[in-house]
Amino acid sequence: MAARRILMIVGDFGEDYEIMVPFQALQAVGFQVDAVCPGKRKGEKVRTAVHDFEGDQTYSEKPGHNFQLNATFDEIRPEDYEALVIPGGRAPEYLRLNNRVLEIVRHFAQNNKPIAAICHGLQILTAADVLKGRRCTAYPAVGP
Repeated sequence: MAARRILMIVGDFGEDYEIMVPFQALQAVGFQVDAVCPGKRKGEKVRTAVHDFEGDQTYSEKPGHNFQLNATFDEIRPEDYEALVIPGGRAPEYLRLNNRVLEIVRHFAQNNKPIAAICHGLQILTAADVLKGRRCTAYPAVGP
């Protein structure tokens, strides 16, 4: 039996823990997680960031890992996946401008497939206009 598949859309300077932990945890419980990034291919890497609260008005940003993609964005078909994971960090700021990313999100929403958007990842769901009538949680600065 083939592993159940989950799609994860990541980008440069996504939050390190919000990428690495779900990616590894979902694999540990038997899912195949395909991590993709627009403009990048399988085997390429995205740079992650670690955000921390150190007493300033907002969080600081430090280098994280270089996370290796295991699938190619241009080759994925959303209908092949059961669920979608969108990590936060700074990546959603520019990923939400990508029309194909928004089309993929809409596919999951329209087909009632689970979507996990972490922290700033909600920016992508908002841009895809799939949040009407739903309540969500996120980092307070994402609220508007």
